[in-house]
Amino acid sequence: MSEQTIRVAVDIGGTFTDIQVLDQTTGRLADFKAPSTPDDPSRGLIDGITGAASRHGFRLDQVGMILHGSTIATNAVLERKLPKGALLTTDGFQDVLEIGRHMRRNVYSLKAEERALLIPRDRRFGVTERIRADGSIETPLDREQVAGIGQTLAEQGVEAVAVAFLHAYRNPAHEETAAEVLARIPGLSVATSAETSPEVREFERTSTTVLNALLKPVISTYLGRVRERLAEAGIGAALYLVQSNGGLASPEETARLPARLLLSGPSGGAMAMMDLARRHGMSDVVGIDMGGTSSDVSVVRDGRVEETAAGEIDGLPVRLPMVEIRTIGAGGGSLARASNGALRVGPESAGAQPGPVCYGRGGTEPTVTDANLALGLIDPDAFLGGDMALSVSGAQEALGRLAAPLDLDREATAAGILAVANAAMAGAVRLSLFEKGADPTDFALAAFGGAGGLHACAIANELEIGRVIFPAGASTLSARGILTSDLRHDLSHSELMLADPAAVSRLSEIIGDLRAQGEVLLVADRIASQDRRIEIAVDMRYRGQAFELTVPWEDLEQVDGAAVSRLIAAFHALHLTRYAHATETDPVEIVTLRARAIGGIGGVSGNTETTSGAGDGSARQVWQGGWQTVPVRRRHSITEAIAGPLIVVEDYSVLWIARGWTVSAAPDGDLIAERTND
Repeated sequence: MSEQTIRVAVDIGGTFTDIQVLDQTTGRLADFKAPSTPDDPSRGLIDGITGAASRHGFRLDQVGMILHGSTIATNAVLERKLPKGALLTTDGFQDVLEIGRHMRRNVYSLKAEERALLIPRDRRFGVTERIRADGSIETPLDREQVAGIGQTLAEQGVEAVAVAFLHAYRNPAHEETAAEVLARIPGLSVATSAETSPEVREFERTSTTVLNALLKPVISTYLGRVRERLAEAGIGAALYLVQSNGGLASPEETARLPARLLLSGPSGGAMAMMDLARRHGMSDVVGIDMGGTSSDVSVVRDGRVEETAAGEIDGLPVRLPMVEIRTIGAGGGSLARASNGALRVGPESAGAQPGPVCYGRGGTEPTVTDANLALGLIDPDAFLGGDMALSVSGAQEALGRLAAPLDLDREATAAGILAVANAAMAGAVRLSLFEKGADPTDFALAAFGGAGGLHACAIANELEIGRVIFPAGASTLSARGILTSDLRHDLSHSELMLADPAAVSRLSEIIGDLRAQGEVLLVADRIASQDRRIEIAVDMRYRGQAFELTVPWEDLEQVDGAAVSRLIAAFHALHLTRYAHATETDPVEIVTLRARAIGGIGGVSGNTETTSGAGDGSARQVWQGGWQTVPVRRRHSITEAIAGPLIVVEDYSVLWIARGWTVSAAPDGDLIAERTND
């Protein structure tokens, strides 16, 4: 291995830290897995890299690039481990976070829903200023008032402030001036809506800016710890972080816009799905990433991963481009409990500490992993490649305690846990496809994450999906997806106009400006000209609609009337697919134009090497309505088609090929299972 030729992808999850290692000179891919360290994720990152170096035989000074996905930002929001914050907004709009959109999640509830608020009313300040929707100034900004508010913030010990003025997306001058005044206060982190989310809709824009402001100190502190630990370990590699859009960004960029990290970890799995679909020549694949804490569903349609321009986290709107992912609390560590005589699984999780009962770290309530172990689907001596021994007796005792109030035996209780978890995951897949007007039977299911291979056939049966892909290195596949990611900057410009050939001149001007901004950013990233590309998309709607669909602008060679007509036709087609109707006689509006500035940093070829200490020809007792003997095979030894039931093992995951399925190996080392219904 040559100097600085090792690229490492790190995906820090709630239970395990997953590593994928690429030797850029040979193309060799290898993986490693280590327990996460929730008290300090940066320690788990270094432990994972050093463990991978020891196992796969490279030196730490050979690491030239580290690509890092994590749930740091997400966990900070979910656990409310955020600094004391404040909001400056246009006078009269202090309550926009509470007013929201007047939408109710439960329309039949007699009680008003409590809205998630990160900044209380007494720390929301109205400022004298007003910019019109066309960007002209109606009321100048009162600088002295802003300075006085800044002094109040300092006296109150506020650490982060969001500045979100009305129509700042059209003219950011007032926000920039306010930020300049507030920046003079020592220790105060400032975020403006114009740099965070320069788009229409003051509620979503304000919410996103608040999240960005509050996450700035959190992410800056974490990045500081990471840099210190890397230096202590003698690792001088360039560090990049995975954004919610599946692209990479520098530490400086993510420290400035940390809200873009809110789906950092799961987005790696979505990128892996797109790579998987490409490698197998499939246009439609739905992936389920079942880890220790949760399961993430991502969809690849027509060869592209589905994205959204707006999402939410814990009820808080986030108006930023992000991979469209549905997350549910059904993972290997999800806790099983009796509730009013019924069995409930998740969303609570045992996490990394104490973990499932079988880990022997103090857990007392049974989990999905305990159920799989007790039913014989997991070898207690081969977990994590033999690095962690599991306690079968501990799992059985915990299941016995749960079985008593349910009036079931131990095996039926364990089987019930798996059935509930499978139904929840199948429901998440079904909903993710149905809301896009898609039929699950048209898709292949890709199962990955440490636990995904154990549940894939049952989920596919539930959805009547006939093909399942079991990727090589499935347990760390999200990290592999990170290896396929490129640098990416998202830019946008909101301006309401009719989608009409008459708008060509203005559209050409906006697109030219967005492309120029993207080029500047990619040049600053030192991306070679042949590796730079700019993609344009447009948020469109029928006049009178409240929300838009994002339509890719496929033909950018010339922005003319014909190109606009093709764009309108693409919108009608997408609306028909998504909502089963299109009104081609109604006028269409353009609301926002978007640009993706993408810098290629090199792809990944080949597949992850997989090994296992389990021997071919062995067998295991598995409970499937009764105990039966099931053959066990090593993944890399499968060369012919084999009918289930069958257990397939590798270092970091186990695959369960159920009866009625036949599995065979693809040329790249992935396994493909087909439903035979025998």
